[in-house]
Amino acid sequence: MNAIKRAVKDIIIVGGGTSGWMTAATLSQQFKDTPVTITLVESSAMGTIGVGEATIPTLRRFYTKLGFTDVEVLKATNATCKLGIEFKGWSGDESSFIHPFGLYGQEVNRVPFHHYFTKLRQSGDTSPFADYSLGVKLAQNKKFTQPKVTPQNQLEIFDWALHFDAGLFAKLMRDYSISNGVKLVDCKVEQASLHKITGDIDSLKMEDGQSLSADLFIDCSGFSALLIEKTLKTGYEDWSQYLVCDTAVAVQSELVGDPVPYTISHAQKAGWQWQIPLQNRMGNGIVFSHEFVSKDEAIASMLKNIAGKLLNEPRSFSFTPGRRKKSWNKNCIAIGLASGFLEPLESTSIALVETAIEKISSFLAEAEYSQEDADKFNYAMAHEYERVRDFIILHYKLNGRTDSPMWQHCRDLAIPQTLTDKITAFKTKGEIIRYPWEIFGKDSWLAIFDGLNYNAESYDKSIDKFSIELLSNELTKMRNGIRNNVENTQTHSDFLKQHFGFKG
Repeated sequence: MNAIKRAVKDIIIVGGGTSGWMTAATLSQQFKDTPVTITLVESSAMGTIGVGEATIPTLRRFYTKLGFTDVEVLKATNATCKLGIEFKGWSGDESSFIHPFGLYGQEVNRVPFHHYFTKLRQSGDTSPFADYSLGVKLAQNKKFTQPKVTPQNQLEIFDWALHFDAGLFAKLMRDYSISNGVKLVDCKVEQASLHKITGDIDSLKMEDGQSLSADLFIDCSGFSALLIEKTLKTGYEDWSQYLVCDTAVAVQSELVGDPVPYTISHAQKAGWQWQIPLQNRMGNGIVFSHEFVSKDEAIASMLKNIAGKLLNEPRSFSFTPGRRKKSWNKNCIAIGLASGFLEPLESTSIALVETAIEKISSFLAEAEYSQEDADKFNYAMAHEYERVRDFIILHYKLNGRTDSPMWQHCRDLAIPQTLTDKITAFKTKGEIIRYPWEIFGKDSWLAIFDGLNYNAESYDKSIDKFSIELLSNELTKMRNGIRNNVENTQTHSDFLKQHFGFKG
């Protein structure tokens, strides 16, 4: 029964914004020379959340598949380069560390580098773990270059992402989609009708009276979840028991000084504040729990840390961390905020959009799908959300702040067993457990463990054949090699001026 294939001749995407137009762009490329029609419905009278301006490196691979270059996207979206995220204050007001898009150290004899580092640290060596990451050291020194196409060793491996204007990126995707034949209907959806027998979505009744039908509907309607929830009553898995933050406030300000090549996540008593530098402005926001602080208090805390003049009034939105029980229900697939939301901490919202689009594109390769395809999609997306959830919880669980009840509450919360197993394996054996469907790799977990002062108690004993003196000499060479690379690299601002016309 599950193997029965349903043909897809007409696709309707409800909602534009970043997720809607990214979906349209990919599917329009895939079905460009086929009879499949794609229609995107959005109302220009309705706004979008428009908070996320920071990405992770997967975005660059997404637009490269569409034929865009880094130069084209950076120029079109007022973007800057992102080597990672600086976490300020997560272990106390004066603490700081960077989670990079890159590796730490050099693996030897198939034993990960951090085991060598742990052995050396336990002997009394005080060199910081961050000194073994080229990505971290470039970021700390506000420098940037594109990674080598053929790195000589692991010490030269790092990646990068973008800080961009999400509205301009959506426009880039929209223009691309329309040039590939996507039809835009600028109108509000009044209601969706269900098929009396199958329960599938049958058609959309528009505010102007027209009716639109399709074989497959993709819900990119944001938190309203117009199709997946309001129409199909799919259900939502609430993760508030793990993640207490439920409100965000965003505001843009003038850029003061040169943009840094990293996002800033600044923990403070009221929650945590983001700073995302673009070429022409700074994106700011604060994320907090309404149970521990009022919106007015949170906004006041945020404004104290903004240097430039505000460019708009602060905008707030509330959210429930979690995911839809099914991202694909009947003939409807939810993408983006309609599918789920955790919080902005590690810039994962757009990444989860990308992975959903990639899977849809694969399942619809022959312009048809089965219930088995939907089940596989739901399984994969559920686990991807859960893996990201665990990674975000880790930041709160290991925080070292003592200035407010919220941070203590986060340390005391029960956590999923999958995360407990990861934390225990690292603490007792220095092992990083890898689950299927994880967006964040081993070195990302190492960055958070080290940055929040959670150290492994043991290491792979096979490396005891190496003397402390030998390890010390080899790790010193690694640090020196990274330092030399950084010294010979131009600043991030000079890189933007040279390649993208940044005025400074």
